[in-house]
Amino acid sequence: MKLLVLDFDGVIADSAPEAFAVARTTFLELRPDTSLRRGDPAGLYRAFLELMPLGNRAEDYGAALAAIEASAVLPDQAAYDGFRASLDPAWLRAYHRRFYEVRTALSERDRAGWLAMLRPYPELVALLRRRAGSCEYAIATSKDRRSVAILLADYGVADLFPTGSVLDKETGVTKRAHLEHLARTRGVDCAEMTFVDDKVNHLDAVAPLGVRCALATWGYNGPREHALARARGYLLCTLADAESQLFAR
Repeated sequence: MKLLVLDFDGVIADSAPEAFAVARTTFLELRPDTSLRRGDPAGLYRAFLELMPLGNRAEDYGAALAAIEASAVLPDQAAYDGFRASLDPAWLRAYHRRFYEVRTALSERDRAGWLAMLRPYPELVALLRRRAGSCEYAIATSKDRRSVAILLADYGVADLFPTGSVLDKETGVTKRAHLEHLARTRGVDCAEMTFVDDKVNHLDAVAPLGVRCALATWGYNGPREHALARARGYLLCTLADAESQLFAR
């Protein structure tokens, strides 16, 4: 392995509380009459977490909340994709844009409170520090680079990801685009890369490149995603065995 590529949300950062807070605020702004305004926040959060593994970008948070509002039953990726396709593309674009505006405003208005909702997985951070130098690191994320930079500094690992190693939503829409960009710019063969993500659909997108794929089971997934990853031959890593699995010769 010459290059270890990591997703950010659900792999380095336990970001679900922040994602839900920003997603809900954005949804209530764009749909002020929604029934979700009057629902049980704890129940809404649980339903939101159930749908998180099926999305990819910020607008998917809006799609997930729209599905909950409509009481849509979305047991798998195909059902989710079909529901998302039924939504107005202009609304999804507006949601995407407003989501990042809400996030930036929150991080500037209450930096301490924002950081408190975005804690790292300490075992993973310690692993990265311990293994620094054994291969190069990169991040492929749909999060904005500004937020990632702030969080990496707060976690004390910004030095492990030099300029050009954090690929965000502006680099490409898909994780495949991110990894193809890394292969071109780093001169690394895809077979020499390992990609760690907590979403099976992201691993599915890059697997045809010949990348070694690993599902971070500590992230936003469950038995449904574990079974899919196992069937596809991906590594299933826990925080306890990630080092032995990712860095084994």
